[in-house]
Amino acid sequence: MTRIPVIANVLEYNTAVAADVRRIVGPRVLTLNLISSPGAGKTTLIERTAAALKGELRLAVIEGDLATTLDAGRVAAQGVPVVQINTNGGCHLEARQIMAALPQLPLGEVDVLIIENVGNLVCPVEFDLGEDARVVVTSLTEGDDKPLKYPASFMSAQAVVVNKLDLAPYLPVSLDKLCQSITAINSRAKIMPLSCITGEGLEAWLDWIRAALRAKRERSSLS
Repeated sequence: MTRIPVIANVLEYNTAVAADVRRIVGPRVLTLNLISSPGAGKTTLIERTAAALKGELRLAVIEGDLATTLDAGRVAAQGVPVVQINTNGGCHLEARQIMAALPQLPLGEVDVLIIENVGNLVCPVEFDLGEDARVVVTSLTEGDDKPLKYPASFMSAQAVVVNKLDLAPYLPVSLDKLCQSITAINSRAKIMPLSCITGEGLEAWLDWIRAALRAKRERSSLS
């Protein structure tokens, strides 16, 4: 019987398309892939980011959801160009879907492209979307053991946003324990506790974006 390595072929194809995404997006645009479980606050983080950086950096967003355009509508209300991808049950985005969305965005007028992946801490990990950095968004309401339960997601991240800091006094959760677990899994990840509601800690996230964009553009100028 002949064995056909279907999974390997799918991932190899995805990696090839992701490389094409990077080429098309180009060296001047920072691409971020946001991953989280449902309800961690990815969309609210994007809304707050767009509002805070308005007039400084130009954002575009690709929204991934199983159904509806609800999140895309929220982002569009911030004056940000957005493309909705509905997966109709698919648990993650793939590079081919990002490629299909790119022509609908004014990439020549964009500084930061944010991809909001489908809410899931398992399936998206294996699929490169052509991003420059992967950001895991977690929240205190999920408990402090999420990194231990889903290590692959946190291991693959360049940054981790810990959202809903405003609820810390009301939850039996240790922020220190959560951050220690993240660091134990991935000591290189930048950890940024914040509240999308109050704005506490948001500036550190904005500074990280600024620095990542600056670093990408500096690398491209040297190559």
